Amino acid sequence: MIPRYARPEMTAIWSPETKYRIWFEIEAHAATRMAELGVIPKQAAQTVWEKGREAQFDSDRIDEIEREVKHDVIAFLTHLSELVGPEARYVHQGMTSSDVLDTCLSAQLARASDLLLAGLDRLLAALKKRALEHKQTICVGRSHGIHAEPTTFGVKLATFYAEFERCKARLEVAKEEISVCAISGAVGTFANIDPSVEAYVAEQMGLKVEPVSTQVIPRDRHAAYFATLGVIASSIERLAVEIRHLQRSEVLEAEEYFSKGQKGSSAMPHKRNPILTENLTGLARLVRMCVVPAMENVALWHERDISHSSVERGIAPDATVHLDFAIHRLAGVIENLVIYPERMQENLDRLGGLIFSQRVLLALTQAGVSREDSYRWVQRNAMPAWRGEGQFLDNLKADQDVIAHLTPAQIEDLFDLMHHTKHVDTIFARVFPS
Repeated sequence: MIPRYARPEMTAIWSPETKYRIWFEIEAHAATRMAELGVIPKQAAQTVWEKGREAQFDSDRIDEIEREVKHDVIAFLTHLSELVGPEARYVHQGMTSSDVLDTCLSAQLARASDLLLAGLDRLLAALKKRALEHKQTICVGRSHGIHAEPTTFGVKLATFYAEFERCKARLEVAKEEISVCAISGAVGTFANIDPSVEAYVAEQMGLKVEPVSTQVIPRDRHAAYFATLGVIASSIERLAVEIRHLQRSEVLEAEEYFSKGQKGSSAMPHKRNPILTENLTGLARLVRMCVVPAMENVALWHERDISHSSVERGIAPDATVHLDFAIHRLAGVIENLVIYPERMQENLDRLGGLIFSQRVLLALTQAGVSREDSYRWVQRNAMPAWRGEGQFLDNLKADQDVIAHLTPAQIEDLFDLMHHTKHVDTIFARVFPS
């Protein structure tokens, strides 16, 4: 994790302090249930809670122990015994390290998901506000980067709103799938621990029971989770790239807010660069980089191995921290996006009316001309206008084949921008039903 691209709320989830606190809660909840079953003395479970609840787990001390024992969970349990005393011998009865590690990871990913969902809510609110603000702001739509037909900037933003609604729905499903607890002991058979312990810990931790674990929670759950983060990152990049293109000097229909005193280039004082959205493109790559390793973690040996462990220690904090930062950065970009309707109109007019070519084509076919001839007539008048040789409308009016089927007034009617916005209300009713 790089502090430059991290929010404290998310990094706190992955801190050693949080991890060890969750480990303690898992062990203490398990002890409580084992005491109820008579496996360990009730006083022992109570002492574990009383002394552990107020304890400050010393990361340096745990690291010191681990350097000797070469095992992180044993190091933690040893340190816990130093804090709790003799009753700590009853902790971890019938459990294995993965019970603690996997359940903790589930809890951390669930908490991270809550922050990501809150960030998506902020982004969705910003997109909706700006979409409604520019519902009727006409701009050119582009395909292959080339002027196509008119749309509105509000419709453009509405497409992203709908996409991020899907992202949110996917993340909610991914959170549900990853929020599972496994306290099933060695190879997952519950041979030395009662299944009710698992159920109790799951309930206390706000998780569900893993129906069948081996010695680990199956990693297809994690693969699906990180794949979802990758899709969200790709959606972030799509919107970031759109803004970057719109901010190009030749286009300049929208741009990132440029604050007073901000500097865009160390060499060229005039520069106003799309640094935030370029940064988002890079962050999206970092998040997607975590997807393939998560997929490769699915195929573990037999009931478990730890080839997934080093991977998850890296990708879990990195992917969630980077994505969390990216979502909030993008929300800020949209909230403060500077939009230029006048420039949008200038760009609409740049090609001399060529954006209405399809309407002319269709009108000719409806007037009885074959599609092939209609296309040829429209194109032969469009290409000179493309080269800057006259206006498309004037070229059409001077074409004898065209005016033999369409009057000048009929041709002029085809050059009406409002024709392209007549169903904007329908689109918005679909995207923003309330």
